[in-house]
Amino acid sequence: MKELKLKRVKDIVTRFGAARVLVIGDVMLDEFVWGSVTRISPEAPVPVVWVNRESIMPGGASNVANNIATLKARVAIAGIIGNDAKGTELKNALAAKNIDTEGLIIDDERPTIIKTRVIANHQQVVRIDREKTSEISDDVLEKVIAFIEHTMKQVDAVIIEDYGKGLISPRLLKKVVPLARRLKKIITVDPKEEHFAYYKGVTSITPNRFEAQNGVDFKIKDDESLYKAGRTILKDLDLETALITLGENGMCLFEKGVAKPLHIPTVAQEVFDVSGAGDTVISVFTLALCCGATSVEAAHIANCAAGIVVGRVGVAVVTPDELIKRIQKEIRG
Repeated sequence: MKELKLKRVKDIVTRFGAARVLVIGDVMLDEFVWGSVTRISPEAPVPVVWVNRESIMPGGASNVANNIATLKARVAIAGIIGNDAKGTELKNALAAKNIDTEGLIIDDERPTIIKTRVIANHQQVVRIDREKTSEISDDVLEKVIAFIEHTMKQVDAVIIEDYGKGLISPRLLKKVVPLARRLKKIITVDPKEEHFAYYKGVTSITPNRFEAQNGVDFKIKDDESLYKAGRTILKDLDLETALITLGENGMCLFEKGVAKPLHIPTVAQEVFDVSGAGDTVISVFTLALCCGATSVEAAHIANCAAGIVVGRVGVAVVTPDELIKRIQKEIRG
């Protein structure tokens, strides 16, 4: 990080407010039940959680939109919600953050995806998922595609958030990726490992170690296998870059035409919760590219943002001021 120029990086982050991004993907509502544990249940060997409060946050692709909005950029989202109270709640929560929700299409056959996390004493105790992942009807998919085609010309970048819930499919991407390439838009993907073949021709993907090794079908157990995986992903998908996140070991950037990968150590001081960290990485990495950053600069800035959010409990976001302060601290040492 010290090799970067502070003024240059500050200028990039300050320009986030001028960027325009379209997020496409599996939207969901994150519910949090907060409490404390003082005993084990006599009925089963499980903790008894005394609930203090409950809260909600946009999750999945909608958390990426939330990250981008918090960083002051303009953002629209395309996805599917159910014809239910939770879908309305999610849409209203996003609209309250000045996110364009016109592309949230109601599917009468699917409920809004909900992930409920029970957190006690700053630790996640259990997560409960409610979802349906069957194939999306042609009628609903065409409405999503129509919104994307209408919005694409107005944005600088497209982020595809694939959680494997049904929306991100060859049917969708065969329309979206060629259109984005024709319009010369940045296209970044937070991938699902089973779907790597879908993403050929995008600008960049940001898998974690698990997703990367399953995408290439061999284990990442050391630097040699990590570098092989990154180069394989880069070549097979015809990418400009691949950014593999490595948890407590930071991240590794692979660039087309650059022989040596760049390993970036983590800047996290404490790790409380990695929920949503990948959403923050792709949001900041993409925004930085939109604002003229090189891939190396964008990766460093995204790494700093991730270091902030993993130090918080629950799905978290970062503001431009917080990001600039952390970058300044890392550059100055």
